[in-house]
Amino acid sequence: MRIFNGFDEIKSAAGSEIGVSDWIEITQDRINRFAEATCDQQWIHVDQERAKEELPGGVTIAHGLLSLSLAPLFIRSVMGLKGMKNTLNYGADRVRYITPVASGSRLRGRVSIGEAEDVLPDGLRVNYHLVIEISGGPAPRLHRRPDRPALSLTAGFNR
Repeated sequence: MRIFNGFDEIKSAAGSEIGVSDWIEITQDRINRFAEATCDQQWIHVDQERAKEELPGGVTIAHGLLSLSLAPLFIRSVMGLKGMKNTLNYGADRVRYITPVASGSRLRGRVSIGEAEDVLPDGLRVNYHLVIEISGGPAPRLHRRPDRPALSLTAGFNR
């Protein structure tokens, strides 16, 4: 884990990769709990029997927003911030769901700092670039590459 001690250290890391998180498994139980929490019970996520018959790979796929919701976990697992009063999620500039995430797959986050700029009166806006990679699990389509991107996120956070 890389620890940043203040704004200047974060700004000096702009344009560089900070780290890659550990893998996290996307189990059917995790998908079901996310579906319940978000009231998104679409069958492609929760109906394992129908998925066996109708989906490529024969398994359910995770919600795209489930993958996106792991962004804070991935970022915080590769970097720490010392001397900050608080952090605020400023939003996402661009999100692309590139590849379906099959139940049983594993995800990890590749985190970079795109830009960092001072914000008055005493803040720093950090634009992280996060690529969530997939490994393992059944192939959700005919051609599968190991460690392929699932999601690409560019987000700005006011620090």
